[in-house]
Amino acid sequence: MKPPVYNIAFFGSSLVSAYWNGAATYYRGIIKELSRLGHSITFFEPDAFERQQHRDIPDPEWAEVVVYAAEESAVKKVLKQARTYDIVIKASGVGVFDALLEREVLENRRPGQLVIFWDVDAPATLSSMENRAGDTLKPLIPEYDLILTYGGGPPVVAAYEKIGARACIPINNALDPDTHHPVTSRPEFACDLAFLGNRLPDREQRVDSFFLSVARQLPDRTFLLGGSGWETLRLPDNIRHLGHVYTRDHNAFNASPLAILNINRDSMAEIGYSPATRIFEAAGAGACIITDSWTGIDEFLEPDKEILVAGSGDEVVETLESLTPDRAGEVGRAALERVLTDHTYRQRAEKVSIAFRRAMAGSETADLID
Repeated sequence: MKPPVYNIAFFGSSLVSAYWNGAATYYRGIIKELSRLGHSITFFEPDAFERQQHRDIPDPEWAEVVVYAAEESAVKKVLKQARTYDIVIKASGVGVFDALLEREVLENRRPGQLVIFWDVDAPATLSSMENRAGDTLKPLIPEYDLILTYGGGPPVVAAYEKIGARACIPINNALDPDTHHPVTSRPEFACDLAFLGNRLPDREQRVDSFFLSVARQLPDRTFLLGGSGWETLRLPDNIRHLGHVYTRDHNAFNASPLAILNINRDSMAEIGYSPATRIFEAAGAGACIITDSWTGIDEFLEPDKEILVAGSGDEVVETLESLTPDRAGEVGRAALERVLTDHTYRQRAEKVSIAFRRAMAGSETADLID
């Protein structure tokens, strides 16, 4: 007997554009694999923040994309449409009318419909619910049938359960091997160390500590910085800034340098158990990854064998100075083998699909997580 499949309405920031939207590849990986499992997904995204003008992909075959105007009347129209689906998912950080969406997906639900909140930035969301006066999401959490999160591990689960979540299940980032895989290096991305990430307030100080300071200490080495928002920052002369790097170039960006640097935002480093999408993308391309230190990394990749861990900028300097091309290749191959074995979006989607079925059946929290 085949497991049940569902029609799913998914409200998120954007599926087709990664412009100021780091969750895009996460959405794509999960949703494509949910489609392969038989589910039908409609992704509702606002026409906002110039994302439609910076598309990375056309509308995919594995999901229907509905782009709505960033106006309240348009939001209410798509909310009415969503009432016909089996499952409605509201992701955090849509960017416009988030509070309206979070409230209305619950108020508009029909009998038998599953309504899920999918938190793609749990540390920031939990901090807001705890510390921001008048936060409108916190009292709604107990009303959602299920909370899914972009990583976070035991600390995030405990925090959501404390505020009344019926069930909270972390769904970590992973690899889509169809999209991210080894390619031939390209000279425009060749360097000793590369970092890809947008400029954000809770990341900037760590970028200075783990990347800019390293470039200052190693003036004879070459560095590459990808991502938006860094244009106004004075960079050391040996750092070349690329600006926004489209996802079509991510494989070459990851495969060409001697090493790729991962730097967590403050909140994710503090809470741990939150491997960034970039880690799996880089590992999928066979890159040698150097990451800042955070709790739980050994649950995903083995330090010193599949990933190199640095607790400070000085340790990044030491790691880079001792890193040979042979050693980098060895670490990169080990990382690729590990993510192909244990960390694919197919595996994550299967976990999500089981959670859907059990939540639909009214299973207890422990049954959802097992």
